[in-house]
Amino acid sequence: MTDHIDISELKEYLGKEIQGFYLVAEKELRDGRNDQYLRLRLQDRSGTIAGNVWKDAKNISESFSAGDVVHVKALVNSYKEQIQLNVSQIRFADHSEYRLEDFVTRSKKDPDTLAEQFFAFVDKVENVWLHKLLQAVFGDKEIFSRFLEAPAAKSWHHNYMHGLIEHTVSVATLCDFVSVMYPVNRDLLLTGALLHDFGKIFEYNTMPAIDFTEVGRLIGHLSLSDQYICEQARMIAGFPDEILLNLRHMILAHHGEYEKASVRLPQTIEALVLHLCDNLDAQSVGVAQMLEAAPENAVWSEYDKLNNRYYHLTKI
Repeated sequence: MTDHIDISELKEYLGKEIQGFYLVAEKELRDGRNDQYLRLRLQDRSGTIAGNVWKDAKNISESFSAGDVVHVKALVNSYKEQIQLNVSQIRFADHSEYRLEDFVTRSKKDPDTLAEQFFAFVDKVENVWLHKLLQAVFGDKEIFSRFLEAPAAKSWHHNYMHGLIEHTVSVATLCDFVSVMYPVNRDLLLTGALLHDFGKIFEYNTMPAIDFTEVGRLIGHLSLSDQYICEQARMIAGFPDEILLNLRHMILAHHGEYEKASVRLPQTIEALVLHLCDNLDAQSVGVAQMLEAAPENAVWSEYDKLNNRYYHLTKI
């Protein structure tokens, strides 16, 4: 039996039995054909993987909770071209057996570099009011520290530590690029890009596993972003109502569709472009993460429940 293997390397151990410590990101007791089984989503610093407990699932489920670290013995197998674990033994792990930071998935990009890129975009905003607002929001060291650490999502895209700033820099890069192609207010568009997901610092907890906060579930990051930005703008004497109105609309409309929890549909060109750039990065990275997780010889990705499709792995 092999000692602990990072999840990102498990595809190389297909058909072999492994053991190790993993964080339980999700668990669900499900009804099978003959009996209940336990469906797990296990996590370490390198990624996540699905696992199944087939025997004595109900009793085993009661021995640990989501967010706990467990010791696992399992067979690495493939189901529908996706690597998963067939768990034979699993137990709650004592805190003395592991370091929690070993189970936190992080961006592959250096956070200091991301911070430099982020503030370079802040410096590009020439409108004095928008620049003051960005300085007021991100000049708070505690707030920026939370922004730097936060994930951009729980499960779909950039769902790891530093994911929020990575996504934000990518969206700002796209917005900056297309601002020379379309008749948009560049300063307004860039500011919207830098602030559009700001409320996620209040929406998610990162440790031990990414999950929604209470305010995140009840209010959501669009409204949380809007509220915080309004509070900061009020503290800037003379901040123009028209600028704030347009910025608020961009934030509240950036999901693009009511079915995607958008508060409003985009009704300015800046709001529309922001939505499209945001969606381009989120969807592309989400799909890329699925393709990266596929076994070496897979032809298709895991099924994407969000977009109702599989993705073909390009081999040319």
